[in-house]
Amino acid sequence: MITLTFPDGAQRQYQAGVTGRAVAEAIAKSLAKRTVAMALDGALADLDDPIERDARIEFVSRDDPRALELIRHDAAHVLAEAVQTLYPGTQVTIGPVIENGFYYDFARPEPFTPDDFPAIEAKMREIIARDRPFTKEVWSRDKARQVFRDKGELFKVELVDAIPEGESLKIYAQGDWFDLCRGPHMTSTGKVGTAFKLMKVAGAYWRGDSNNPMLTRIYGTAWASEADLERYLKQLEEAEQRDHRRLGREMDLFHFQEEGPGVVFWHPKGWTVFQQLIAYMRRRLEADYDEVNAPQILDKALWETSGHWGWYRESMFVTQTEDERVFAIKPMNCPGHVQIFKHGLKSYRDLPMRLAEFGSVSRYEPSGALHGLMRVRAFTQDDAHIFCTEDQLAAECLKINDLILSTYADFGFEDVVVKLSTRPEKRVGTDEMWDHAEAVMARVLETIAAQSGGRIRTSINPGEGAFYGPKFEYVLRDAIGRDWQCGTTQVDFNLPERFGAFYIDQDGAKRTPVMVHRAICGSMERFIGILIEHFAGHFPLWIAPVQAVVATITSDADDYARKVVGAARKAGLRVEADFRNEKITYKVREHSLAKVPAILVVGKREAAERSVNLRRLGSQQQQSLALDEALRALAEEAVPPDLRRPLPEEEGLPTADVVLDSHHGVIERTLA
Repeated sequence: MITLTFPDGAQRQYQAGVTGRAVAEAIAKSLAKRTVAMALDGALADLDDPIERDARIEFVSRDDPRALELIRHDAAHVLAEAVQTLYPGTQVTIGPVIENGFYYDFARPEPFTPDDFPAIEAKMREIIARDRPFTKEVWSRDKARQVFRDKGELFKVELVDAIPEGESLKIYAQGDWFDLCRGPHMTSTGKVGTAFKLMKVAGAYWRGDSNNPMLTRIYGTAWASEADLERYLKQLEEAEQRDHRRLGREMDLFHFQEEGPGVVFWHPKGWTVFQQLIAYMRRRLEADYDEVNAPQILDKALWETSGHWGWYRESMFVTQTEDERVFAIKPMNCPGHVQIFKHGLKSYRDLPMRLAEFGSVSRYEPSGALHGLMRVRAFTQDDAHIFCTEDQLAAECLKINDLILSTYADFGFEDVVVKLSTRPEKRVGTDEMWDHAEAVMARVLETIAAQSGGRIRTSINPGEGAFYGPKFEYVLRDAIGRDWQCGTTQVDFNLPERFGAFYIDQDGAKRTPVMVHRAICGSMERFIGILIEHFAGHFPLWIAPVQAVVATITSDADDYARKVVGAARKAGLRVEADFRNEKITYKVREHSLAKVPAILVVGKREAAERSVNLRRLGSQQQQSLALDEALRALAEEAVPPDLRRPLPEEEGLPTADVVLDSHHGVIERTLA
């Protein structure tokens, strides 16, 4: 007999080998009818699988969030059957679930195109309407190899050969059509539903190797309901409108070109955004961190010592000099920071030591993976490394957490998830070291959740830690509901030991410090790309590259407009003038397309009254204001969010007046 424990804590005994369906039917026929799968000790399984051991059992209905992955998995199988029915001779290869959908790779002499989608989708709906049950058999390796070879499915034969000895070969059938698959699946094709859509096609090499045949990949999306599908399609439409590459062109921020694949050509306006972001981050760090700069290129021997040569070599740019020394352009800053820590004897009194660098790093990314600012080959990290004792580790992680969350809040990101990623299968260090590090991080995670009052969500990512230690990943949600992984806090007991870094403890003994890797934005380039899309190019005034344009109605106002520009710049605003002989409606439309936050329109009347007509981006209204009043309002709005908060020593004192240097981001604070 086996004991099954139900979600309410109740326990019942059954004969070993009882299926999930039989258990559900014994409870209630209606339960069995609405159940599409089961979870045993949290792992999804086919409802008709025999249960051979004691377990916690849950019945998964189609509207359970866990069923969404099954819906997409089953949709991929339905897609494959539809394609092979419509296009005999097409070979199927692999069809996994991905974020927001699924894909399937097909081998066919003539590649598929989006023009084929209507017929394929219609056939998929036919298959779903038949509502054939998913059934599973376990085949021998020889049988699977022979059956697929006889069908001409040579890619499947190769997949069969790749399955490790001793691992069972599962075949899932939906009527007469079947496929090699690990599973699990829902109970029948009808459970897929009709909330699916084929999205695009792409070329893909078999097993990702350019020496192998090119396949056609068909991407699709599938959801639990038509409403969910509609929301997703609208999100994609909105995302297309917010695409940072398109907005980057319209706002004249940056460009890419073939001679520099994956590297950014920053234009003056884009570089202004970049420098404003750097200036903001420097101000946030100046009280606690020492800024350093490590060399851009270092000898191969250093990267061998750090372990990056063995773990990361394929992503490094390498060069050899005439004297046959091999160097690598740094893909990360951490080894250089260890060298700075090691320079000179350190005492426990010197810890924690926090070293920050806006370090330029280079990593080789396949050309097909490059994507605007989001995936580049050269970028700047807002990187820092904290060297501390084990006793200081928890406090340092909490201090980093507070800095990261307050930074995101300054940019309007309030919906944040903190994920703890634990030990991966391939790692360095002892199990004892990992046990200790994960225990500390788990306690910190509990504190983060408790301090936020539930506002910050937390979760565990088993097996997703760095090879040298566990880490926190900070995932923020943007204005249209997309998630972006940005900040990290990574605990490292490995690198300082590899380099022989130590400090002298209070008992006179040498101790290896704990090293904490910390990034907030991550890649400054990528973070700017996220900001462009989050704000749809409509930056907050403090970070906007051009904060206002002074536009004339007629040339009679040119002299006054020049005075307005001068006064605005004196107030610390980044301002441009538009004296062109064009209609004011044309000028307003053009600057609105370029996402200029404010347009100060001046004509003869405004010159006589020493006033301006203020138009704000996104509004059809205009406001007539005295020049001094308009500039005062804009200058106040342009104060960066960190400078709106009083410094700790200023608590309870009068509000600070702020003067901005628009070119360098230098700020002078004086008490009123």
